[in-house]
Amino acid sequence: MTAYVYGNIEIHDPVLYEQYRALAPALIAAHGGRYLVRGGAAEVLEGDGKIHRQVILEFPDMASLKAFYFSPGYTTVKAIRQKAATGTLVAIEGMLP
Repeated sequence: MTAYVYGNIEIHDPVLYEQYRALAPALIAAHGGRYLVRGGAAEVLEGDGKIHRQVILEFPDMASLKAFYFSPGYTTVKAIRQKAATGTLVAIEGMLP
């Protein structure tokens, strides 16, 4: 079953974040993932959440998503993101009615 990562990321250090952006795509692809959304205009339609940089990734399944997220390669790259930005990442298993 397809799995997704949803991220709402507030960037504090754009220069350092660019290093993350250069390294992350190859690691995502190596685990069968792809970007569905990467930045772009966003607005809250309901609720009071603050929106920042929006990212949605798609993986073949939750096992692939977790293999990416906990991989040694991404652990190193994730540390760069965590120095440059804060936010929320959510893993979601895709389900259709």
